[in-house]
Amino acid sequence: MSAAGVRTSAAVLFTALVLLVAAACTGGDGSSPSPRSSSPFGTGRADVLAVKIDNVAPARPHTGLERADIVYVEQVEAGLSRILAVYSSALPPVIGPVRSARETDLELLRQFDRPTLAFSGAQSRLLPVIDRAPLDPVPPSKAPGAYFRGPDRPAPHNLYLRPERIPFEASGVNAVEELGLEVGAPPPGGEPEDSRTVRYPSASVTFTWSAERERWLVSLDGSPARTAEGGRLGAGTVVVQDVTVRPSDFRDRSGNTSPFTETVGSGSAVVLRDGRAYEARWSRSAADADTVYTTPDGQRVDLAEGPLWILYAPRGGA
Repeated sequence: MSAAGVRTSAAVLFTALVLLVAAACTGGDGSSPSPRSSSPFGTGRADVLAVKIDNVAPARPHTGLERADIVYVEQVEAGLSRILAVYSSALPPVIGPVRSARETDLELLRQFDRPTLAFSGAQSRLLPVIDRAPLDPVPPSKAPGAYFRGPDRPAPHNLYLRPERIPFEASGVNAVEELGLEVGAPPPGGEPEDSRTVRYPSASVTFTWSAERERWLVSLDGSPARTAEGGRLGAGTVVVQDVTVRPSDFRDRSGNTSPFTETVGSGSAVVLRDGRAYEARWSRSAADADTVYTTPDGQRVDLAEGPLWILYAPRGGA
């Protein structure tokens, strides 16, 4: 073979190798490479993935919410509610619809060591606060290949996350353990409870006990809450936590003041498990401390098996 032929063959081989590597990096389907290959989110491994999820009627049914270890419900603008779902033991393939973060989320998530926060965006003045917070923020701008718009509902209620495309791997350990909570026997006493409703100014969440399923079945704004596959959403334990909700320094795009939920402090709570309601106390001494739930005489309150729902109920509104 001539020298020119050798050079030509070498060039063809090199080009083929480049194409092969490129195909491997995109997964062979033309999608963007996974952010894990070159992470802009720092090093190390986060302990939980928290996803901010829409909770108005056009956003339902939710996708992947039934796989969350912990579901937080908090008040947002116009008296509506929004969800912060926390995953650690397992990840569903899709989660959503994903919505924007709030200042409340930053203090709430300080209970975890290195949380990853997936959210659609935030008010412009809040974004630098999120960047300074001790968490790994993963909005679409940092992981565009992890998000997609669903065709079955209008924006902004159709943004979904593929969690396998962000730099997070489920530990297999339930997120409740990160909070120092444990599954165990119920405390003594309690009162039989068939149903409990938590009301916000423009939203409500109802839990109805099903002895057959050993779950508190969830209803949102008076309608049964279902998974994307049609099943009922349920909780093993529900904590209704009395909190102070006050105006924050931030506003949404319509000019409404965003409420801030104070999750550091102490107050009363109700724990629902096994078809009974237990009076309790909650306390959290600092932002980087866990929330402790105790009986009125100071004994630790343990959880039932299954997802934990924690509702931040404005004082006087539950």
